[in-house]
Amino acid sequence: MTEIPNIKDLNADIVDEFRSNGGKVGGPFEGGNLLLLHTTGAKSGQPRLSPLAYFGVDDRIYVVGSFAGADKDPAWVQNMRAHPQVHIEIGATDYDATARELPREERDALYPKLVEVAPVFAKYQAKTSRVIPVFELARS
Repeated sequence: MTEIPNIKDLNADIVDEFRSNGGKVGGPFEGGNLLLLHTTGAKSGQPRLSPLAYFGVDDRIYVVGSFAGADKDPAWVQNMRAHPQVHIEIGATDYDATARELPREERDALYPKLVEVAPVFAKYQAKTSRVIPVFELARS
């Protein structure tokens, strides 16, 4: 029987590969845009690191709190709502950024553009009754 990897172990492997290859990774993320998001835990106050797909639209960086269509937001969403000052790594570049959750009207206008690039996000939204949040990450 094949053991299913722990999400923390899987993320650690992605982070290692990302940093070893100038931001490039293989597997299911190969060819996609991936960043490393450093947040502060909403409850713990401890540093957290999440590899995430990102979208570049009109010279802006966006991340989507899809959690593959789960009925709750991923932990990093709660972290950014509590502590919007973040740090990101894209390729071999890293910088501080401020996370801004898009208001509903702005989110609804942008989401179809994201779905054009990554159709799976339409499926994720269809799986859940929550509105999947979108955040802009602006260089601080």
